[in-house]
Amino acid sequence: QVQLVESGGGLVQPGGSLRLSCAASGSILRFNVMGWYRQGPGKQRELVAAIPSFGRTSYADSVKGRFTISRDSAKNTVYLQMNSLRPEDTAVYYCNVVILSKTYWGQGTQVTVSS
Repeated sequence: QVQLVESGGGLVQPGGSLRLSCAASGSILRFNVMGWYRQGPGKQRELVAAIPSFGRTSYADSVKGRFTISRDSAKNTVYLQMNSLRPEDTAVYYCNVVILSKTYWGQGTQVTVSS
């Protein structure tokens, strides 16, 4: 079993920054993909960014150039640095990890961008 715990959400003004963290524990294999999804009010959950153990990162077009995903594999932790935040980035952000085709989710952390 795998557990994911997110932190770092909150309220920020437009143009501001936040950094989300997600620590994974349990049966974490060396090869996996960690990522961030989000679900805004009245919207479906969507991929924000993903980073495999080895290989390239990927981003949703809406966050390219503003968000950066990174990971510390030794700590089984993934980060999402969010800059130039916009009101449309308001959502619950979920961390996930895919291991051998099994997907695990965190509980979510609220990000609100508002003046």
